[in-house]
This record gives sequence, structure tokens and C-alpha cells, in this order.
Amino acid sequence: MPIRKLVVAKGIYYVEIPAAGLTLLCGTPADSVKHLFRRGIIQTTERNGVSFETGPNAILLSDAMIQNGHLCNLAEFPILQMLYRQGMLLPNHPNNSGRKPKLIGTPEQLAAQLRYIHRGNYGLISAEEMMEAGVDEAEADELMRVKLKFAFGHITRPEAFVDCLPLTTRPIEIEEGVTIARLAYNVFEIRYGDDAVQVDLNLDRDETYPCPYPLSHVAVDRHYFAVVHAGDGDGWDYNRPAMGSVLIHQGRVYLIDAGPNINYSLDALGIGKKEVAGIFHTHCHDDHFAGLTNLLQCDRPLQYFATPLVRASVTRKFCSLLSIAESEFSRYFDIRDLEEGKWNDVMGLEVRPTVSPHPVETTIFHFRVLWEGGYRTYSHLADIASFAVIDGMINADPSLPGVSAVRAQAIKDDYLAPVDLKKIDIGGGMIHGSAADFAADRSTRLLLAHTARDLTDAERRIGSGAPFGTVDVMIPGEQNFLLRDASEFLKSYFPAVPMERLHMLLNNRISTFNPETIITPAGRIPGEIHLVLAGKVEMLTADPGSSHFLFSGSLLAESAALHNQPSEETYRSVGFVQALRLPADLYRNFIERFFSSSELLDARKVEERLRRTFLFSDAVTNTTLFTLARNCTITSLHAGERFVGDPEQLHLIGKGRVAMGDDQRAPVFGKGEFWGADSLFAAMTENGTGPAPLAVAPVAVVARDSCEIYSVPLKLVSRIPVVRWKLFEAFRGSHPYAAPRYRGTPR
Repeated sequence: MPIRKLVVAKGIYYVEIPAAGLTLLCGTPADSVKHLFRRGIIQTTERNGVSFETGPNAILLSDAMIQNGHLCNLAEFPILQMLYRQGMLLPNHPNNSGRKPKLIGTPEQLAAQLRYIHRGNYGLISAEEMMEAGVDEAEADELMRVKLKFAFGHITRPEAFVDCLPLTTRPIEIEEGVTIARLAYNVFEIRYGDDAVQVDLNLDRDETYPCPYPLSHVAVDRHYFAVVHAGDGDGWDYNRPAMGSVLIHQGRVYLIDAGPNINYSLDALGIGKKEVAGIFHTHCHDDHFAGLTNLLQCDRPLQYFATPLVRASVTRKFCSLLSIAESEFSRYFDIRDLEEGKWNDVMGLEVRPTVSPHPVETTIFHFRVLWEGGYRTYSHLADIASFAVIDGMINADPSLPGVSAVRAQAIKDDYLAPVDLKKIDIGGGMIHGSAADFAADRSTRLLLAHTARDLTDAERRIGSGAPFGTVDVMIPGEQNFLLRDASEFLKSYFPAVPMERLHMLLNNRISTFNPETIITPAGRIPGEIHLVLAGKVEMLTADPGSSHFLFSGSLLAESAALHNQPSEETYRSVGFVQALRLPADLYRNFIERFFSSSELLDARKVEERLRRTFLFSDAVTNTTLFTLARNCTITSLHAGERFVGDPEQLHLIGKGRVAMGDDQRAPVFGKGEFWGADSLFAAMTENGTGPAPLAVAPVAVVARDSCEIYSVPLKLVSRIPVVRWKLFEAFRGSHPYAAPRYRGTPR
């Protein structure tokens, strides 16, 4: 058979045409290489006595940048696998024929991938960019020396080692005799001779890209100070998540890095995304970076902790990948710059980041918390360099790439600083560490990570492993931090109610639900309301294929309990869930005592309507929905009536259909669809930061039947990251070659 097509996973295909020497990876979401490993598509082979891997030599990019909230095109690791693990770039390698990896896609996606790969290779690319981030000239020059040493003396554009094939409206030739054509948006035909296969990279509305490795559910307690081990693999390990940790301090959850599929890891640990207070970021390589967009899907900006250099490097890569202005990064994250080399106080958790030599801007982190007898300390050494590599970089000439002997020794001393717990990258090679360097480390406990292989006997004598979900308790918790969170949630819901009255609600038990447990079934009058404190809950409506996810701060079945009516939704735990149980009769009495029926119940009715729309269905807590509901205008229309939307508002269709104009051929929108958000992305232009939006003007719509339109101020919507992310996905859905999949922003 001339063409062989393999279904690798949802949204990922592998096409082989041996006669043409073509192996094509179609779709590169997070961890696509790990899927190829798991399916046995990438294997180790040998030629002329040299061992290397097989795999794709070309990549077909998705037309869509984002689908269902997830990034579609993350080609950094597939390209690295071709260049280095297959040997396509290595001198004198039997697999180096002078042929370059091929990238195929729209001109826009190709340009974005080249910018993103370039930043993934080098981070900041000049001393001037470093100085813009606040580094003085002498330090910038010294850091550039290190960068250029890793880069073999010069910064190379990705076009030098990748061939780009723009695919627009006509078929193009990939290899001799092999053509590819776009049949529809994100649907392609690959032809060789008389044989052809079709590849559809679209996901259905309720589909997501799968995780390549299984994860068991773990119940994690909220300690005073603890380290939860969320990964000790690397970017190639298809059995484990990449190296990362979860810090718990005073019951609050912080991440160290956000690798691919971080959302699956959090689900398995019973940690809802809303519980994550912040992220400490070491650097911008995909195995520590690709999960950042998963963390956007909350209703408040996530605190982002990094040095200005790392933050600048991450911002440039993030915004290059998404083709957005760099100012957008601060709209999704609450930036908290850390001072390098100094102890920074984060609500009692002290952190000291220090520069570590790597191809991109990188810091290791030292954490400490004061306790009886002194500090408890944890060091996270991700993507360090081995001592042999550091010593090999020493060059006394400041005009040449390398590092001074003094700085080299300071780096090694910092690596070896004794602590209570230390997690070490032992990935080896040119840009990773070695366990042997820590054989004499005086730390109490060493953990070895960032590798896809088993530890050797010598390594097992030096350090321990840290399987997914295991916990090192540094300081045990003697108080219930979840009850503190419950108090804060209730105070935000009912700010005018005296605290002593809220204790009536707080004086109830916290229930723990096992994974995949029905908490409240549909069709029954709930005897209690549950305030989610930890974990993730799925809300299933009567609509087929319609499910939404709720996190901490959400009230389950509140409306049904208040009205003493059967619940219209089923609430089901995803992983371990902890929730405060509020008896329905007690809650009703509380509401009747402190609120008029119209004040709260009317707002709750609007909340319910908003919750059932695509934009506000996931990760938006009751507090945020209540604010939106109080500022929402509902307009009822009869068939044929016109509605002119305020350009300062976002408009959603709650029921019925509307046409975008009087013309019978005008596009028709239905329930759940929306318009009016283009002005949020007006900073994006055609100069390399994205497509230019049309001028914002009031849009007149005509009701096709009886309908309701919900109008919400854009200034409120723009502050909710999960909603802004969905609006951005809809905005980028317009495509010159086909109608957009989401008609959220009419053109």
C-alpha cells in the first residue's frame, strides 16, 4: 500500500509513504512525541554502528491555533526529535542527508511556529533584550557569553534548519509525487499516485487532546509546608509527567513549572485549577511551559512568580506562539517579579531564585519556611548543567563565549547548598545535570528527576525517586486550611452578613468524595448544597454532550435547593473532591433572614442563564457570576424585531436565533453564540502580532424567532481569564479559507 495512515490519538495522525521517503506527523498538540513513542511509531534503530530513533520528517500544522481551549501547534519537541534524536542535524550522522524537517501549514501558523521555536531555542536573543528586562550591561554581556556557548557561537534562525511549505488554497507538493490539499477547514487530502488519504484535525466541541500516560488518583492533604511530586520525567518520557512539583504552604497551592498536560496532573491530585494560587517558573522550554494556557482557565489571573529575565523570555515565547501583543501576557497573569539571588517573601513562603546556565534564561529555586528549630528548606534544580559542562565552558577571555572561573564555581556551590529536600535534574548531555556531581551533597534527602530511563545502581546510591503523587511533608498542618477557604468564599458571597452569622454555615462538616462519584443527581430535590473547596466537579446538563467543569468556590445545586425543586443537573466528581456540606433547609433560612427574595433569587436566575452559555459554563465561580448577573441586561425579542448592540458590551443569545442583518442570506446565530468582543483584541495588527480586527461598530441583528439576548459589560468580561481565552479562541477562529468553527465574532 503506497500510503499508510495511523490514528495516533484524537487530533493526531501519522501518514507514511515509504516510496517517497515521507513520514508525516499531522497535528502537534502537547506531548505529541510521547504519543508517537507510546504507539511504537518512534523506535530505536541502528545504521553504520550508530543508534538513533525513527520518526516523522515532516509536520502538518493545524489550521486552528486553539481548539476547545487547548493549543493545537506545539512543534518544538517534534522538531528537536527530528534534528537530534533522529540525527538529521548532527554532523557525520548516517541519518543526516542534508534534508531538513518540513513544516506545512497556513502562512500565519508557519510564521508563529518559527517565532515560537526561535524563542524556545534561545529565549532572549541579545544583550539589549536582557537590559530591557532590567539587567545591567555587564551582567547582560556575561549572560550572553553563556548563551552563545550553548549556541556554538551564534544565534541561528529556525529557517536554517526547517523548511516551511505554505499551504493556502491550492494543492502543494511535499515530496516528489506527494501532494497535499485542503478540502475544508482543518481537513486535508494527501495524495501519492492513485492513492489518497484524508486527515481531519478538527476536534468535536466536547473533545480534548488526551494525555499519553495514565495517572492514578491521589488524595493530597493541605499541609502547612509540603512538596507534592507531580512529575520526575522529561520531555521524552511517555510514562510520566515532566519534572515539576506542587508546593503547599499554609494550605495554599503553588506550582513549580507547568509542563504539558498539567491539567491531567491536577485532576489526578484532586487539585482544582482555581486552587492554584500561583506558579514559580524556571524557564520557557515546552516540557516546563506548555501547560501555561491550561492554567488560564480560571476566573481570576494566576500569580506568576519569576525573575524579570525569565518572565521576559517566557512572555516573548508565549506571545510569539499565539501571535499576540506582549501586553496580553499581563492580562492573563498577575505578574510578581522576583529578585534574583535574594530571598523574596511570598506570604511567608520565602523563595530565592538564582541563575543557572542553560540555552534559555533559567533559574533554580530555593524555598524556605521558618519553623521550630529553624528553617525547613526545599531546592528545585530543574534543567541544570553538569559540572563537566560548566567546567568545559570556562573561558577567561570576556570577549568569547563561555563563563568565568569565578562564576562557574559560584554556580556549582549554589547547586550543592545543603537543604532538607532537593530535587535534581540528572538528564545528562549538553544541557542537563549529572547525579554523580551530587554524590557528596550534604542535603538530608536528594530526589533524582528529569530523565526517561531507569536509574543506574550508582544513581540509586546517591538519590531517591519520587513517584507521581508522593508527598514530602516539611511542616505538618495542625489546622484545617479548607475551613479557612470556606470562610473566605462565604464572606465574598455575603459581604454584608456579620461573620458570626456565617459561622452558622461554617459549622458543618467537610465531605470527601471519591473520584467519579455522583455528588448530586438530576431529578431529585437536593437535601444539601455543597460548596466546593478542593478538586474538580463535572456538571452534566440534560443537553446531550453538554458538560461543564466547576472548581473551588462553586456552589452545587444551590438554585434547586433554594426553590426546593429537583435539580436539573447532575454533579459528579472528577478526582477527589472536598466540599462543605450545607443543609438545604438551613441555607434557605439563612437566605430568607438576610436577603430579600428578589435581591438574591432574581440574580441567581440570571446566573443560571449565564452558566448555561458556552462562555460562562466552565471555571466561573458563583461570586464572579453574581457580579456579571447584577450587570447583565436581558432583552426579549419577537420574530422580526431588531436589536442594536452597545459596542461596549458582549452579547450572547440565551435562546432563539438572530440574523446579522436584514438580508435573508445574512449569517444566523443560535443559542450560546455571541458577538461584540473584537475590541478586546484591537491591539493585534498585521505587523506580526496577529490579524487586524474590523472597526468596532454597533451590530444590528434581527430576531428570526422568539429569543433572548444577554448583554454584559466588556470591561467585566475582559478581567476573567477563562472567558477572555474563549473569546480569543473564537476571534482566531475566522480563517481565509473556510468559515470559522466558532461563529462567536461575526465578521
